[in-house]
Amino acid sequence: MTTDWGEKSTADLMNKYVSKEMGYGVPREGWRICLAHEFKEKRKPFQAKDVSLANAWGHIGLGIRYLKWWYKKTQVEKKAPFIDMFRAQPLRQIYGAPLGGIGGGTITRGWRGEFCRWQLNPGMYHYKTVIANQFTVCLRRGGQTVYQQVLSVEHPPTLQGWNWGYCGEYAFYHALYPRAWTVYDLPGQNVTLTCRQISPVIPHDYQDSSLPVAVFVWDIENKNDYDLDVSIMFTMVNGSGHKDDKSGGHWNEPFHLEKEGEAVSGVLLHHCTTVNPYTLCIAAREQPDREVSHQTAFSPRGTCSGLWSDLLTDGRLDSPTGSSPPTTKGEKVAAALAVSCSVLAQSCNNLEFSLAWDMPKITFGAREREHIRRYTRYFGTKGDASPSLSHYALKHYRQWENSIEEWQRPVLQDSSLPFWYKSALFNELYYVVDGGTVWTELPEDADVSGGVRSKDGGLPAQPTVIKEYGRFAYLEGQEYRMYNTYDVHFYASFALIMLWPKLALSMQYDIAGSVVQHDHTERLHLMSGQYSPVKTKNVVPHDIGDPDDEPWERVNAYLIHDTADWKDLNLKFVLQVYRDFHLTQDSQYLKDMWPICKAVMESEMKFDLDEDGLIENSGYADQTYDGWTVTGPSAYCGGLWLASLCVMCKMARLLDQEETYQCYRDVLDRGSTAFDKLLWNGKYYNYDSSGRHFSNSVMSDQCAGHWFLRASGLGEGEYQAFPKEKIQSALKSVFDLNVMSFAEGQMGAVNGMRPEGVPDHSSVQSDEVWIGVVYGLAATMIHEGMREEGMRTAEGCYRSVWEKLGMAFQTPEAYCEKGIFRSLAYMRPLSVWAMQLALNTSQKDKTTSVQTAERQEFECFTK
Repeated sequence: MTTDWGEKSTADLMNKYVSKEMGYGVPREGWRICLAHEFKEKRKPFQAKDVSLANAWGHIGLGIRYLKWWYKKTQVEKKAPFIDMFRAQPLRQIYGAPLGGIGGGTITRGWRGEFCRWQLNPGMYHYKTVIANQFTVCLRRGGQTVYQQVLSVEHPPTLQGWNWGYCGEYAFYHALYPRAWTVYDLPGQNVTLTCRQISPVIPHDYQDSSLPVAVFVWDIENKNDYDLDVSIMFTMVNGSGHKDDKSGGHWNEPFHLEKEGEAVSGVLLHHCTTVNPYTLCIAAREQPDREVSHQTAFSPRGTCSGLWSDLLTDGRLDSPTGSSPPTTKGEKVAAALAVSCSVLAQSCNNLEFSLAWDMPKITFGAREREHIRRYTRYFGTKGDASPSLSHYALKHYRQWENSIEEWQRPVLQDSSLPFWYKSALFNELYYVVDGGTVWTELPEDADVSGGVRSKDGGLPAQPTVIKEYGRFAYLEGQEYRMYNTYDVHFYASFALIMLWPKLALSMQYDIAGSVVQHDHTERLHLMSGQYSPVKTKNVVPHDIGDPDDEPWERVNAYLIHDTADWKDLNLKFVLQVYRDFHLTQDSQYLKDMWPICKAVMESEMKFDLDEDGLIENSGYADQTYDGWTVTGPSAYCGGLWLASLCVMCKMARLLDQEETYQCYRDVLDRGSTAFDKLLWNGKYYNYDSSGRHFSNSVMSDQCAGHWFLRASGLGEGEYQAFPKEKIQSALKSVFDLNVMSFAEGQMGAVNGMRPEGVPDHSSVQSDEVWIGVVYGLAATMIHEGMREEGMRTAEGCYRSVWEKLGMAFQTPEAYCEKGIFRSLAYMRPLSVWAMQLALNTSQKDKTTSVQTAERQEFECFTK
């Protein structure tokens, strides 16, 4: 479904484009924007002053405790707090698709072509536009240069010897991740350039998807009646614009590598820091009809007219031999690579470049353990892999593109799906790569079991899936730097389990191993001001650590809430275990996880189960609406509890444990009855059962438990926890109130809505829209046959983020109707893949019976 306001917002992004050229091979689907576009709305990050007086009063203690903690962290320990409430990232409406594969670090290009966001040190971001990192075109006719232009709209104060200020009205950017295109119509030249950016992010590929490389293919269309010689020059600074660029000791060298019938050449930029040194590499393929030339080193300061004149003279660079001397302290150095070809009249040709970076061994902030990145399995750990990486990328990128096109084709060719959805589905995947992601080999001495072995109800010390596919971690957000935040991964996990299921299972084993651990160290929790143990046994950790500390070694970095506040984590673990089994049919995984699932459920039942079979004090408030305390069962956690009981029943039956089945069946039956009695109000499930003034607020995510049942092939018949007619009524209430009565139905679903049709302002976050929650809500609607409502709900979020607010490739956790946003570049919006799962499920043959599906599941245990 596409709305009129949606069509208008799409047109707005391109309304300054004056050319008729549409580029070479640019797809119709994706996110498209003219380089001259300016976003009208300028939002600010959430700050303390944005808290209402009523809510601020209840957070005074938290504020004082946080300030003390923040001062100690930043001023005494000289570290970056994993959530910095005083230094939120401002909105820069500039980002495009990131470069690189999964887990090897990322470099992000803006949609205007600038290299502007860096995550080479694992999990730590550096937001700096390095102005000398550019592509420049040189056109020559009859031995004379007729046009030379930096392909940038910028007018920087440095490098004044270059020709800057390309007119953005003649160019546009188009992203369909993991590829992106920039089309430049060169004014007055009758030449169109299309730069295609390719990163090896390929579903179900666990080798090439790990590579820290990207390829740029320049398609050149010469529409003149005469031939042209065309050169493209790629310039790159040795570094990322960080202060360590000036630390001294960095150096460049040219290289040439020939193997397997292919030759590449370029420049290596050795960045020799004490911690996590790396090598950047710019390279091109050598071919008979292409000329590759280079400049080993130049200073990216001053006018830099020498390099410009070098290219201007003959369309090539001088190609000196030998290495550059190491830089002195305070000095920067850059390199340049040019590739030239002839383009006949009224014809096309192309040029290819690669960019690679090799940081094989990494340490996190605590510097306690060295980790080996996944790609080193194929390219070695010596730090000399950049030439081979470049050679491999330039030789294989066409295969990558074939795989990407084959994967995306069914969605792109489905005429029933709107254009905005196709863009959202693929472009939101940027976060799998650019979420501070690390993908490492499992050390030989590692023990992920938490000390409890399989024979004692635990796990193998080194599960096969982790040994074979490595360890995976990604941040909650680029500003909320906690790895594998589990309550948020609950939503984001759909992207992993559908596209890289081995990574999803590997992460689950890691989490399961941490469940059985305990750490009795007392720690101050900032919300309550009380001390409690860092980690309780048989409780799922909030996260596995801070990249400025030592992830995997010390779990549960979150200090804002007590561990006991996160009752939903255990339930989310159980639900994901069965969902993952349902989608992978990995029976060994289910057998391994079963004792862990029983342990966490017994932990819940021991401390929190009331006589009616529901969890007491099971509020989602401390996770969703800060400051909104819940008494008694709530729609969110109560729903997750019933869904967890349901999947425990299913798993017990699959594993032939009838007594265990009967135990959970009894609690489920009692709990379902109590859930309806306490929370159902005739139209939807109340927020909680406390009877206070906000208890009957409409929560957008009230059906999350049912959503996971449907995503797992359950929710009906014997494995039904919620009456179908009540779920549909609740979803209709959410659509009518949280979606259509909020922001004229154009911004998605607000978290909390009063039944009279106004947003709930009783907490800090109740009047926010959480994009990832909205995508999950839309998936739930699609599962229930409300496809049109689900699409309309999700469309509001996509249009707001990508087309109105300028937050492309930095989708935030939340925004309000006006003025503010919170936590740019966040994990949860990966839940858009839950919508695709719902669409896939709804399109399956309706004649397939539940009995057939159950028989297939049983058969996987008898192989």
